Amino acid sequence: MARVDYPGVVGELIGELKRLPGVGPRSAERIAIWLLQNERANPLELAAALHTAKTEVRSCPLCGFFATSTGCSVCDDTRRDDARLCVVEQPAEVLPIERSGAFNGRYHCLGGKLSPLDNVTPEDLRIGELVRRVSASPEPVEVVLAVGADVEGEATASYLADVLRGKNCQVTRLAQGLPAGGGLEFADDLTLTRAFEGRKNF
Repeated sequence: MARVDYPGVVGELIGELKRLPGVGPRSAERIAIWLLQNERANPLELAAALHTAKTEVRSCPLCGFFATSTGCSVCDDTRRDDARLCVVEQPAEVLPIERSGAFNGRYHCLGGKLSPLDNVTPEDLRIGELVRRVSASPEPVEVVLAVGADVEGEATASYLADVLRGKNCQVTRLAQGLPAGGGLEFADDLTLTRAFEGRKNF
């Protein structure tokens, strides 16, 4: 006797949910069934929101943060300090820094970190754009390297320091208030504030 399983369309939904980070097979199955059966679920609205976000959200060509056709909330803010530029690995890492209130300058999102094992080279990151931003600045810039404290993050920081040496900037690195081997997304506001206050030349 053939084993009973979900209809094919439900299986396809579970398969798509399994592709999300941190969602395993059982979690994907529970989410799919909840979306289909729970009265509080709004799967059509969820689908519409995903479609709208995918269609309208893009990477800011200058800083790499999330932007829309109306502009970038970071680059369009005239109250920010143009003489300070914080370099992060991913756009989402801008948000914990902003929540800490420790930094009021500009941002530059690399789009990742150097990782030879994963074939991520300098050409795969937004390093050229960073050098051009620094070189085009009319005044000296402090470049704050806020990349992770893991092996790849340290390699990325060292590479950036070499590339920016002799340019129109002072390169600093976040102080070791951050846990070794951890990322910015797991740091609390106080840890980030202390890390910014204790930054030093790199």
